[in-house]
Amino acid sequence: MDFMTGLERRTIKANGIRINLWAGGNGPPVLLLHGWPQTAQMWHKIAPRLAQHHTVVCPDLRGYGDSDKPRDGYDKKTMARDMHEVMRALGHERYALVGHDRGGRVGHRQALDYPEAVTRLCVLDIVPTHTVFSRTERHLAAAYWHWFFFQAPDLPEVMISAAPEAFLRHVIRALSFRTGAIEEPLIQEYLRAFTLPGTIRATLEDYRAAATRDFEDDAHDLALRVGCPLLAIWGQFGKMHDLFDVLATWREKADVVSGHPLPCGHFIPEEAPEELLADLQAFLAG
Repeated sequence: MDFMTGLERRTIKANGIRINLWAGGNGPPVLLLHGWPQTAQMWHKIAPRLAQHHTVVCPDLRGYGDSDKPRDGYDKKTMARDMHEVMRALGHERYALVGHDRGGRVGHRQALDYPEAVTRLCVLDIVPTHTVFSRTERHLAAAYWHWFFFQAPDLPEVMISAAPEAFLRHVIRALSFRTGAIEEPLIQEYLRAFTLPGTIRATLEDYRAAATRDFEDDAHDLALRVGCPLLAIWGQFGKMHDLFDVLATWREKADVVSGHPLPCGHFIPEEAPEELLADLQAFLAG
């Protein structure tokens, strides 16, 4: 099911794998990266309208949606290289980047590894990965239990695969504030993608990489800072709002930081599309 009105669906070979994406529009390029457990179609309320003034690219990340699901490569340096090569293959040497959840973590690494390419970075409902693990305490561990449950090898795959729809619906319900913001047809599409062979394993490897390779890479690069303007937006009724001073965490990592919460939960592009669109249009216009 295709909900990306007005955008063309394409497959691009990048970094040795096939990436499924939607692209369209005219104007300065902007790369939109989705979060877990969704796909690029989570941008369906944002991307078509943003495409009125921008060239919009919405890929399924490695392991997600209809992109390839290789055995490895779920560290953020590799995933960032995937996305940078996608943009170069489409002819975009410089681009803005908006990332939600896991896509924001890819975007953070992308801005560090390709500073000449990423002109602006917006991160949605996250604090830096290194900050999460270095400051974990009981409240965070309880709120983000799945980060730690996913670290066990193989067992989470078996348990989630036994009831994938119940698991997916629980996650969406638990992290949402605006009931019904993710409509049933989208839930069915996310479920289709989530139950494709290899998706559950691949997306858990994304989380496992965060606790290992990503943390090590971030620790090695603690002196590096994001040089482009960074906009942080988070859900006022989400867990990040209660656990962190979100702007302070990003000011530790970037030179020019602004941002604020929106009246929603975790799934900002679907729960608060009008508010987010207004913020993105102003931010991308510079």
